[in-house]
Amino acid sequence: MNYSSYLLIDYGLPLLGVLITALAQLFINRSYNKYRLVETKKKMTGAEVARAILDANGLNNVNVRKISGKLTDHYDPKYKVIKLSREIYEGDSIASVSVAAHECGHAIQDKDNYTFLRIRASLVPIVNFSSKFGYIVVLIGLIFNIIGLAKFGIFLLLLILLFQLVTLPVEFNASSRAESQLLSLNILSDYEQDDSKTMLKAAAFTYVAALMSTLLQILRLALIVVGRDDD
Repeated sequence: MNYSSYLLIDYGLPLLGVLITALAQLFINRSYNKYRLVETKKKMTGAEVARAILDANGLNNVNVRKISGKLTDHYDPKYKVIKLSREIYEGDSIASVSVAAHECGHAIQDKDNYTFLRIRASLVPIVNFSSKFGYIVVLIGLIFNIIGLAKFGIFLLLLILLFQLVTLPVEFNASSRAESQLLSLNILSDYEQDDSKTMLKAAAFTYVAALMSTLLQILRLALIVVGRDDD
């Protein structure tokens, strides 16, 4: 492996990964900070929007709860609960309505047995293991020059990449369902709907960035392992 290749592996790929992650975080923060200040005409809070969407889809058994943190919002399929951060729960901004509707999109996916949601759920135990031990296995394999072990570590990391890949359609579909619900229930006006779409696209971009960052990390490690294998 020549000097240029070493520079690419040691510096180029990690820097590119950091740049992609930073840009994604900047994008979502700017979008959120912009639309959290834009109140909706109907002044429905995130909690009220979530309840309206859930009830309209026969999901009266799904509760909506307030939790701490910023952008910690998520749907818990095990306990059938949509958990919204305080600002989203209490706020009546474009950001609050959009995020609440997005989480409802996941609840509707759960009700409809959305294929990619089921696949992602089945991968969670494996990915939890891979996240804890994948990088460690690769590192041990490289330190002790056990190439087979390092390759197994790469395989574990590929499972993380697969999980992130499956997550993309789950997130994009949830946003699509959110847009449809906000429109059909007449929660947002036409121009507010456009702002909501922009907000949801910004949020979805973070998942794309995470996938690309993980891909670059795995590529870097794979090139190192292959280089060792050729020596």
